[in-house]
Amino acid sequence: MVHINRRDWVVVFLVSVSAFMVGLVVASSLNVVTYGVAEEPVETSEALEQLQLAYEKAVAAVDPAVVKVDVTLKVTAPPFIPFGSMPFDDDFFKRFFEEPPGHKREYKSYGEGSGVIVSPDGYVLTNNHVVEDAEKITVQLVDGREFDAQIIGCDPMTDIAVLKIDGKDLSVAKLGDSDMVRVGQIVLAIGHPLRQSHTVTAGIISAVGRSNVSLADYEDFIQTDAAINPGNSGGPLINLKGEVIGINTAIISYTGGYMGIGFAIPINMAKEIMEQLKASGRVVRGWLGVYIQPLTPEIVKEFNLPVDKGVLVADVIDGGPADKAGIERGDCIVKYNGESVDDMNELRLSVSRTKPGKNAEVEIYRGSKKMKFKVKIGELPQEDKGIMKKEGEEETAKIGIRVQELTDDIARELGYEGEKGVIITDVEYGSPAYESGLKRGDLILEVDKQKIETMSDFREAISRAKRKESVLFYVRSGEASHYVVVKLK
Repeated sequence: MVHINRRDWVVVFLVSVSAFMVGLVVASSLNVVTYGVAEEPVETSEALEQLQLAYEKAVAAVDPAVVKVDVTLKVTAPPFIPFGSMPFDDDFFKRFFEEPPGHKREYKSYGEGSGVIVSPDGYVLTNNHVVEDAEKITVQLVDGREFDAQIIGCDPMTDIAVLKIDGKDLSVAKLGDSDMVRVGQIVLAIGHPLRQSHTVTAGIISAVGRSNVSLADYEDFIQTDAAINPGNSGGPLINLKGEVIGINTAIISYTGGYMGIGFAIPINMAKEIMEQLKASGRVVRGWLGVYIQPLTPEIVKEFNLPVDKGVLVADVIDGGPADKAGIERGDCIVKYNGESVDDMNELRLSVSRTKPGKNAEVEIYRGSKKMKFKVKIGELPQEDKGIMKKEGEEETAKIGIRVQELTDDIARELGYEGEKGVIITDVEYGSPAYESGLKRGDLILEVDKQKIETMSDFREAISRAKRKESVLFYVRSGEASHYVVVKLK
């Protein structure tokens, strides 16, 4: 083994450097030195260039029609209590202390989302949750113009809203056919996420027909991995033809930001809702008049069913379409108008799209026996579902409660077996009902001394109280019943 000390290393290094420099000089004089040249740009395939061009054309076709939606809301807050809250809900403290001082505070809150212009006369599609309860809505175009927007109609059950602006020379997006959407297709999302105007993100269709996402009452979502963030809501999901195939609505996220799972309302559903809202300001849906639940292996066994797909009728509403046709609690619905019913969402969507007054064929199993019924589809009693404000619900809205008819299941759950009436399912904070002490879960037995057994009774009584300054309720809360006077604003 050869050992070289440090001094020898220095000598070797200096000699090597000297030799290298001499070599460079000689090579230069002989013109044998080559200099590096930048590589030629990578040649892209024609297919890739065409794909890139398709992206550009699709964005150029739709982006001018994408708008920013700014919303002003009036918010009511509880009074400010210095040094934290006091236990005024405790009866002991109420006997010795007064209620907290101060009045409810009102202040303005601001929100934003996206939308897309779908007609030359200024109709704009967006989400209901973007504009719900808005005091003022401003729409900003890509060219900087701003317009005050009017709400033509909202449908909370699908999360669709239609706005109207008055402007000239408006860019309009072309609407596609969402029934032609296939998993794997390339899509682009355009909107105003996180205050970044006209942001475009790309992805693919991850799934179609998504339901049970708990985002809306009627769900048939397109799922995509195109980045969708807060502010994208109401903006378009488009294909590479430059057609709108969906309205971006929501994401699933553990962080509040993009995690690769976003949902859009199919444009065919949005168009159907939009046309009804434009025509009448409300949405009419078919109604079967049943409560349904999923079919499980345990239920299949207990009911001796020969099928494992379908939905079970948990209850039948008295006097409803199904009741009149002869459908009973415990029946298993397997087909609707000849189409197989695999889950509850399929049936709800199919029934909702059936025009009220039309006959539908419903195929069921009652135990092991197959039966068919012709059902004259009714109109969904929309006051009960909060879709629109008819005469009865307008007064209910003034009172500040949402109600539904008492069912056997709810009665058992709340201890109201043997009772009839309507149950309070929600009480609006700060409303007359809230101030008077009505609570969620209270059973309404009388309104202005009129006995209440059905939703029809309730609507009739509320309608009669239209011009009164107060309404007298007789309600049951748990095991006790009492009167409540609700002063109308």
